[in-house]
Amino acid sequence: MAAPRVMGIVNVTPDSFSDGGRLASVEAAVAHGLRLIEQGADLLDIGGESTRPGADPVDAADETARVVPVIAGLRARWPGSISVDTMKPAVARAAVAAGATMWNDVAALGFAPDGLATAVDLGCDVVLMHMKGEPRTMQAAPHYDDVVAEVTDWLLARADAALAAGVARERIWLDPGLGFGKTAQHNLALTAHLDRLVSTGFPVLYGASRKRTIQAVDSTATDPADRLGGSLALALEAARRGAAILRVHDVRETVQALALQAAVTGAERDR
Repeated sequence: MAAPRVMGIVNVTPDSFSDGGRLASVEAAVAHGLRLIEQGADLLDIGGESTRPGADPVDAADETARVVPVIAGLRARWPGSISVDTMKPAVARAAVAAGATMWNDVAALGFAPDGLATAVDLGCDVVLMHMKGEPRTMQAAPHYDDVVAEVTDWLLARADAALAAGVARERIWLDPGLGFGKTAQHNLALTAHLDRLVSTGFPVLYGASRKRTIQAVDSTATDPADRLGGSLALALEAARRGAAILRVHDVRETVQALALQAAVTGAERDR
């Protein structure tokens, strides 16, 4: 099984749960993205609206003004894959025009009526993520009878809708949406059974970096910056179960952990 690619996170938001406000200028955001590339990132994900639990929505014009200059600045310096993390078709259009090659949508093209049509027009890769509810309310006692089956079935239905609209199958990615309308136990179950989602045949993007699930296991990890060990453990589990992209804050450490995992696997084969 091929090693997953590493997607570095570049949040140009004032209120993201882990690094909100840290990249307050275009120059700082571009420099951070280039630093992640030097550390081994295969892709960059640029976000201009926080989707943390309880987050308020951002106007499309404001979100566009945040992400487009950063995408353009990175594209001028780097030929690799750039993703825009947005629910809004208008923002996705502007981002792709500026050089983005992937649309990472927490609403799985369901936020606006023209989401599916926009994805067809853009022709870029599209990540369909599962979210129960919306950011402001999604963590209000989420319930599932079988979280793995329900999330998988819902994502397959969204993939079918995208295919029916005309999105090419090879452009579709699935993301179980850890932390988006899910308890820590839901997130752990989705990780433990990620192979179920992988077995659908669609490539899977997995994002658990610095999330509160880690604090649920280690109560001392109240600060997202103190969740590196948990982030790496979850990333390695997802890699072992077939994730194709790992979306992370800590690129260098994740790349190193994956390299060691591969080295151990190679030593096991050579014995």
